[in-house]
Order: sequence, then C-alpha cells, then structure tokens
Amino acid sequence: MKRESTGRRVLVIEDEMMVAMGLEMALEDAGYDVVGPFGRLDQALDAACNERMDVALLDVNVRGEDIFPVADILAARGIPYVFLTGYGRDILPARFGSGRILSKPFQAIQLVAAVRELTA
Repeated sequence: MKRESTGRRVLVIEDEMMVAMGLEMALEDAGYDVVGPFGRLDQALDAACNERMDVALLDVNVRGEDIFPVADILAARGIPYVFLTGYGRDILPARFGSGRILSKPFQAIQLVAAVRELTA
C-alpha cells in the first residue's frame, strides 16, 4: 500500500532493471518521489548536476563504470547518498571510507530505513 507522499525526492542510480524497479517500488510505497532510476553513468552525472533531490542511492558499479564521480558531485552539493554494492566496503576509495553503504542483497525495510535516516 502506497503511503502519502513525504515530499522527499530520492535519486536512484542502478543498472540492473529488476533491481531498479524493486528500489523504485519500495521507495514509492514508503511515500518517496523517485528521480530516475538511471542505469548509465552519463545519465547519473547529468542527474547529479541538474536534478533536485534530498538523498541518492548509488550502485557502485554502473555498467562497468565506477559511480564515484557522481558521489563527488553530490558531496559538493551537500546531498547525502548511500552506496549500494555487493562487493563490500573495501572497493570504496579512501575519500569515501566512512560513507554509508548498503550491502546487496538487502531488504526493502533496510533501504527505506537508510533513506529515512538521511532525510530526517
């Protein structure tokens, strides 16, 4: 059941269509407005520069390309983000060592809790 809108916008960067659809559904069911999802780095960079959002969910590896330039843009804009990865924290560059991470696979409740915490 979809909840009333929180008015909060969540950027979703995920290149696996089924995963992206699951993220979108979980967020919309929790009352968030989804920006995207985007599955290519060029789209992600454009969205990071030009879209309005309150928080972002970033798949670490988007079609073989690292998402870190997008995280740099978001950090410069003061927008919090969560890395989504099945590889673990070790693949994050040192500058993101203390960044938030959700390890795949994760449950929708974990995803929503992370977004809720960053938009509180």
